[in-house]
Amino acid sequence: MLSALMPGVEHLQNIHPLVIHFPIALLLGSALFYLLAWVFRRDMFIQAAFAMLVLGAISAAVAVGTGLYAEDGVMISRSVREHLLVRHKELMLIAASLSWVLTVWASFAGYFPRKGRMVFFLIFLGLVCVLSLGADYGGRMVYDYNAGGDSCPQPIDFVK
Repeated sequence: MLSALMPGVEHLQNIHPLVIHFPIALLLGSALFYLLAWVFRRDMFIQAAFAMLVLGAISAAVAVGTGLYAEDGVMISRSVREHLLVRHKELMLIAASLSWVLTVWASFAGYFPRKGRMVFFLIFLGLVCVLSLGADYGGRMVYDYNAGGDSCPQPIDFVK
């Protein structure tokens, strides 16, 4: 049934690729909204930023969990595993941890800390950098080394 609606699902070896874009989009969006809140001093930006931060931290935990679960089944060479996968894993664990640090801090500080705001932004900047670099490692595994894909995918006939 599901494969009739989504034919690509039958080739999916794990669900990690289905969830990884949520933390990237939500956490980068949260950083943008926190910056807008600071520049324009508008509560609506703070509420949006905090909501995206919470959802981003939750989705980061899901992405890390699905990635750890899928790790052993990724069909890549030992050198790619040692140089890209290990680094990707380390960076994304750091990114997920930073997202939770910021979420807890913002929760106790009324969504946007007044004291230590510059430190909050610096940690967020670190999160954005680590997240972006980790995503690059993941993308390189997929697009440069076919991680998670078939070694020789069969052509799909879209015209029936």
